[in-house]
Amino acid sequence: MVARVATIAFQGIEAVPVDVQVMIGPGKVNTHIVGLPDKAVAESRERVQAALHASGLTLPPKKITVNLAPADLPKEGSHYDLPIALALMAALGAIPGDVLEGYVVVGELALDGTIAPVAGALPAAIGANALGKGLICPAPSGPEAAWAGAELDILAPRSLIAMANHFRGTQVLSRPEPALHAPPADLPDLADIKGQESAKRALEVAAAGGHNLLMVGPPGSGKSMLAQRLAAILPPLPPAELLEVSMVHSIAGKLAGGKLSDRRPFRAPHHSASMAAMVGGGLKARPGEMSLAHHGVLFLDELPEFTPQVLDSLRQPLETGECVIARANHRITYPAKIQLIAAMNPCRCGMAGEPGHRCARGPRCQSEYQARISGPLLDRIDLRIDVPAVSAADLIKPAPAERSVEVAVRVARARALQRERFTEEGIKQATTNAQCSTSLIERIAHPDASGQALLSDAADKLQFSARAYHRVLKVARTLADLDGCDTVGRIHLAEAISYRMPGERLSAAA
Repeated sequence: MVARVATIAFQGIEAVPVDVQVMIGPGKVNTHIVGLPDKAVAESRERVQAALHASGLTLPPKKITVNLAPADLPKEGSHYDLPIALALMAALGAIPGDVLEGYVVVGELALDGTIAPVAGALPAAIGANALGKGLICPAPSGPEAAWAGAELDILAPRSLIAMANHFRGTQVLSRPEPALHAPPADLPDLADIKGQESAKRALEVAAAGGHNLLMVGPPGSGKSMLAQRLAAILPPLPPAELLEVSMVHSIAGKLAGGKLSDRRPFRAPHHSASMAAMVGGGLKARPGEMSLAHHGVLFLDELPEFTPQVLDSLRQPLETGECVIARANHRITYPAKIQLIAAMNPCRCGMAGEPGHRCARGPRCQSEYQARISGPLLDRIDLRIDVPAVSAADLIKPAPAERSVEVAVRVARARALQRERFTEEGIKQATTNAQCSTSLIERIAHPDASGQALLSDAADKLQFSARAYHRVLKVARTLADLDGCDTVGRIHLAEAISYRMPGERLSAAA
């Protein structure tokens, strides 16, 4: 007799069905696990045997074969422990085998029979729902899995004994409730920043349209402080995006306590990060920083200090919104629709262009430092601004500054206009102006006559690429949305073009 239990294997954030087959028969006493298991799956033999013994079950002195089908699909991770254990219990008659047919099972076993949480409970629940089955998962992962749908049947036991008692009818496991992290109450506020009004304006524009932003300025001018306050003015994640973000974080094991958060991710990797850490990869092709920042912010401080290979690896994901990890035996795609916020010094010593300062190496210090950033990467950054040092007057007698909640209202209003416009156009892929296609932005951001003349003149004199031309239109459309205007005017295009000016100097250096 062969006992069967359904489980899943992860390919990116997709859940691929796997059939766990267990047969107990005559032969040399041993337990074999076949079906391309990795080291963690192969070691489940010892964990399962110890957990069954701690739960009062002893394996018979026979040959036990565990097959993970399809046999040509690599199996990775510790979540195969629980399905193997339940299939063995069904084969031994400890639980009815037919009750397991309607469930997908994931979970790691401890030696005492308790069930430990595993990464990927949310994608597993969504995959089970797509198969028309329920889910059996560890109790700590239950609140996370419950977000897959109110109609999904979820069992979240704490131990093998609790699972067996439920199926015997001596104990009833209640369905877990979806859990959400409370919104943080101590986010940094824009009112803390003294001066830098033009930089705050650029930050608001970037938040309203989802645009990429580069800040160039000397040390201590407030670049990092500005970036850290972006999270406070971004709107919360809508339900669809919340599930997308949470699936990536679930695969990476980043959901503490199975609770989701509607705050947009803010990732700030160190400049020593490798390409695999940034884009994703490694032995099990885990998501990188770009995917962990999906529908959120990727902040790269000290941008030229990142290796050129790492920086250039951002170019394709910034265009496509995906990170593709290709290996000899598999190809995995993770979503990566991010907003890139970067900060850098104008030169290695950090003070080029500041009054009263002169670099010992002269202009060469600035040009060599800025040349570490390639022109194609700079071309993908919509807003480039200079952040000068804060004056003594701003520090001693600062003017009253707007709070983040006030700016967030304007940002939310502008994004609402964009969603309404995209809904009317029948566009589902884009949620912000920065994600518009070229054909769409030409249609919704067509400037008036004076604005078109200004844009044509600027494109000729500044030698805009086709990408730069359309990105100027996207920023201008966002500026019009902030003003509540239906038409993109000359004033909006003038401001949008001004945000490209510092970048053209950087492109010349690159």
